[in-house]
Amino acid sequence: MLARTFGCARVVWNDALTARKTARKAGLPFIGDAEIQRLVLTAAKKRPERVWLREVSSVALQQAVRDLNAAYQNFFDSVSGRRKGPKMGLPRFKSRHDHRQAVRFTTNAFRLHADGSLYLAKIGNVEVRWSRALPVAPSSVTVILDAAGRYFASFVVEVEESSQSLPEIDAETGIDLGLTHYATLSDGTKIVNPRWLRRRERKLARLQRSLARKRKGSKNRDRARVKVARQHARVADARRDFLHQTSSSIIRDNQTVHVETLSVRGMARGRHAKSAHDAGWGTFLAMLADKSARRGRVLVQIGRWHPSSQLCPCCGWKIGKLAPSRAGVGLSVLRRAP
Repeated sequence: MLARTFGCARVVWNDALTARKTARKAGLPFIGDAEIQRLVLTAAKKRPERVWLREVSSVALQQAVRDLNAAYQNFFDSVSGRRKGPKMGLPRFKSRHDHRQAVRFTTNAFRLHADGSLYLAKIGNVEVRWSRALPVAPSSVTVILDAAGRYFASFVVEVEESSQSLPEIDAETGIDLGLTHYATLSDGTKIVNPRWLRRRERKLARLQRSLARKRKGSKNRDRARVKVARQHARVADARRDFLHQTSSSIIRDNQTVHVETLSVRGMARGRHAKSAHDAGWGTFLAMLADKSARRGRVLVQIGRWHPSSQLCPCCGWKIGKLAPSRAGVGLSVLRRAP
């Protein structure tokens, strides 16, 4: 039933996208949200080729249409300049061959039982292995199937910001990110770079060679693909866990955190691209910004062109550009200056 729900939500998304693309090519006005929902849900369920849409929860199908509407709105806001960040493209069709699927249920389509199980409309009770207790009643749940064949239930809850703040402390630190050491703090503490992907490179290479030998479309190839996906999932899970623990520790122990803004996208195009991707600096900086805002801390981001290694920490005198072999020596000497 979960697979059927994934498929029906995908078909509704594609039907709605097809209707709007067809109207645009014909020179017709943009189809509104209410009209598109009537076309791909209410009217479609009466047609013989779409009668099987009745077998799944209508809430999940309605959410698929709302997701498409949100994707179009993000595109329009991006084109007009109201949305900041990278430019958003037009929505694209979803394929049944995508190894990641997701559907969302709102409050009237799911329930939480006292025994910890989750009831989903038209699906039934689902056993859940909880990672944490929910602080309040959730407003929606998204069921996700990832490429490794694992199912996740992601709940949306509303929590007061004041309840997450930490007591103020008299401590601050600066962070210097790198590859040899993942992070070096201003007090001299060095955090080792775990190199998650490098640790599993040999095993991944063996599994990928095995995958390349399998005939396309066979069950053996699908099993080999899942093995490769599980290895990548373990790498991603280990990296995410390390980044959460490290960022939480830094935010918890310091009132103010100073960090340099890095051009992660530019560094990921150089000779150390694989190591830069493996480090996950962009995610780490995003976690610091999010947790500092929620925990009542201050995050100071220093521009990447600021000559911090050339300035005296006491008087601010700039000694000029240092040779690469002496940059670290000069920095350590300046920091010890009275």
